[in-house]
Amino acid sequence: MADLLAELGASPELYPFAFDPGRDAMFFIRMAAADYQRASFLDERLLTPTTRGQWVPVADVARAMAARAGSRPLHFIFHSGHVGSTLLSRLLDETGKVLSLREPLALRTIAEAYDAGRSGLDERLEILLRLWERSFGDTEAVILKATSTAERLGSKLLALRANSKAVTLNVTAESYLATMLAAENSAGDLNAHGPERFHRLGGLLTAAPPRPTNLSELAAMSWLVERLTQDDLQRAFGERTLPLDFDALLQDTGMVLAKILAHLKISATPEEAAMIASSPVLARYSKAPEHAYSAKLRADRLEEARRLYGAEIRAALIWLEQIGQQHARVAAIL
Repeated sequence: MADLLAELGASPELYPFAFDPGRDAMFFIRMAAADYQRASFLDERLLTPTTRGQWVPVADVARAMAARAGSRPLHFIFHSGHVGSTLLSRLLDETGKVLSLREPLALRTIAEAYDAGRSGLDERLEILLRLWERSFGDTEAVILKATSTAERLGSKLLALRANSKAVTLNVTAESYLATMLAAENSAGDLNAHGPERFHRLGGLLTAAPPRPTNLSELAAMSWLVERLTQDDLQRAFGERTLPLDFDALLQDTGMVLAKILAHLKISATPEEAAMIASSPVLARYSKAPEHAYSAKLRADRLEEARRLYGAEIRAALIWLEQIGQQHARVAAIL
């Protein structure tokens, strides 16, 4: 244990895979730089039958990290889910100058613990931030891509790190509806996060929102609450946030990527951004790079979804417009 604690502050090789609020402990596994780059998600999907790790009491972790200051800036990607955030993260990997943390399980856990009203979480989040700030020698910044619903902690994260910046990624409501209605596993995802999102939406609006009655309205509600959450981040933190439409990124990848790199202060010339814009990453499915994918294939699938689910999409957009008639801030983003 003593050797492990001594090693914690040295590099990201000991990764805080999980946080258990009940045990007040963190579970660490070993991750080389190549492991981070390969990982599409730093959650349960990362584990294999051969994964080994160790639980460490948070009090011990806190002592090990007490004197450590962040060696690199820690920035964030907040998004609505299914809007290209993994691809953006992988494109940033192509610079060779960032350490990407894609959807840490511990961030999701601590968001749920805040919802449950547990005490002492600010101190635990601070410890996690110090752990996430560790980097390898050639890293200019660490960029943490949150799980979609974990962007509800965005204000707290940016408040705790005055030098952090964020990209808030989304698509239009219509594009999101087409994506979610066509996706094979979207119903499970939407239903799993629906209660928390509906509760959060009630806090974002001045009057109780209508409860979704079908899958398309649930998708519309999900888009709305995450879009409003991003709007709050932009209002609170101004130029520290960069709102981005994923379709705009696909339409002019080089230009938009250069804008993102400048926002995050990652050193790259326009020529380097243009080279990344032609990277093979864009021809692979970012969540499972062993599968081919492309912007054209995505566009074809969205068009097919619009043909198959046109009536449901129109009805869900009307549902959003009705909310917009009651709330000016909703009308402003539609």
